[in-house]
Amino acid sequence: QVQLVESGGGLVQPGGSLRLSCLASGFPFSSYPMSWYRQAPGKERELVATIANTGGSTNYADSVKGRFTISRDNAKNWVYLQMNDLKPEDTGVYYCKVVLWRWGGPHDYWGQGTQVTVSS
Repeated sequence: QVQLVESGGGLVQPGGSLRLSCLASGFPFSSYPMSWYRQAPGKERELVATIANTGGSTNYADSVKGRFTISRDNAKNWVYLQMNDLKPEDTGVYYCKVVLWRWGGPHDYWGQGTQVTVSS
């Protein structure tokens, strides 16, 4: 029932920009914080950014702070990741994630991911 679908990835040169989007369904979107994660080849998945349910509070990994911006549109169930000044080390699969508290405990829901490649 819960579904997260990412889009917007692609190939970009260093210094370029991309805007990722995640469409959520199957849960009361505006009640939950949302996060973006990424996973580079051969590396563990890492948290990139998170945003409160209202959009009033955000947090970023140190590696992307000042370059990436997470936002959301609660009226349309979208969460976004604006990525500026992209670097080769930003390359990886980017995932949208929500944690729903069901059946007495937390459960992670992930999108299928969208590939971001930063290369000259």
